[in-house]
Amino acid sequence: MKFNKYIPIVFSVISLYSCGNSEKSTESEVLETPTEETGIVLSKQQFEQNNMKIETLQERPFSEVVQANGMIDVPPENKAVVNATMGGYIKTTPLLVGDIVKKGQVLITLENPEFVTMQQEYVEVKEQLTFLKSEFERQKILFEEKITSQKKYLKAESEYKTAKAKYTGFKKQLQMLNISTQNAENGNFTSIATVYAPISGSITKVNIAIGTFVSPATPIMEIVNIDHLHLELSVFEKDIMKLKKDQKIDFKIPEASDEVYKAEVHLIGTSINENRTIKVHGHLVDESQNRFLVGMFVEAHIITDNKLKLSLPTDALVELDGEYYVLKLKSSEGGNRYFEQVKVEIGSSYEGFTEIKNASDFTSKDEFITKGAFSLVTE
Repeated sequence: MKFNKYIPIVFSVISLYSCGNSEKSTESEVLETPTEETGIVLSKQQFEQNNMKIETLQERPFSEVVQANGMIDVPPENKAVVNATMGGYIKTTPLLVGDIVKKGQVLITLENPEFVTMQQEYVEVKEQLTFLKSEFERQKILFEEKITSQKKYLKAESEYKTAKAKYTGFKKQLQMLNISTQNAENGNFTSIATVYAPISGSITKVNIAIGTFVSPATPIMEIVNIDHLHLELSVFEKDIMKLKKDQKIDFKIPEASDEVYKAEVHLIGTSINENRTIKVHGHLVDESQNRFLVGMFVEAHIITDNKLKLSLPTDALVELDGEYYVLKLKSSEGGNRYFEQVKVEIGSSYEGFTEIKNASDFTSKDEFITKGAFSLVTE
């Protein structure tokens, strides 16, 4: 494989001069046909017009990485599934997916006649409790003075404690339904129970409509707080021993952008899953500047080590039939530059640079075209 020796390199000529000078200008754009000795020839004007660059091999830091896939997620405390404490029919539901809610904000109201029955029983037990407590204390005194029997004392104690337990249970149920016990004690019963937001965040799911009957097992809504997003990555078993806390992570959202974002390893799982992977939890470096969404797929590189390697910009490399070539400067003469096509062995690539594994074949003064080489390399 070699460069084409028979086709002269011609760059587009734009008429910049008067008609009287056009012939002279055209001549300066066409160089002599390259020979085996001269290789690829570029004039100074051609080099500058095509914004070409030449550079030497440079030592650059190359990161050794562990590849991982995962998703954007939130901690468990930042996600809430809303359920009804007791069954009921949806009376109002003013919110839609995407709405922002604050903790304690009304989400829905439920209606159920049983709520009225609970309030009635609560008030009845409360009224009985005063009498039963008084009777229990009276029987206790009589029993201690051996005036009454133990049977009467124990019966009074049992009735009082049973009523007290019912009172406490009804009160707790009404509080869980967010029904005011004070209103119930004043005789203001209601068949409506209110469900409030347990956390602040965005509504991500709404599973009900007005008139729907929901049971305690029915998920009504889902709320997600994205104030603290993180990466939830899966790393294969073979790479587990390379991982440490605080290692840097570069990641992309391939479906949304080519931009590379930064994160750090925060937690490493302690057990291997069925698919022979381990979970790695990563914290975003600057989550406030990005509009990530929970569930976004990510491709990540966990940086486990850094090493200096001789490299060239990736744009300097041209692939032909699975092999890679660069254009090396041979000499300069009379404003012209003479290049030869040289085969190279490449290693890893990182941040726009590629390792040259056979760098020992060159000297520190050898220069290569690092921009514009693709159009010049031929079979």
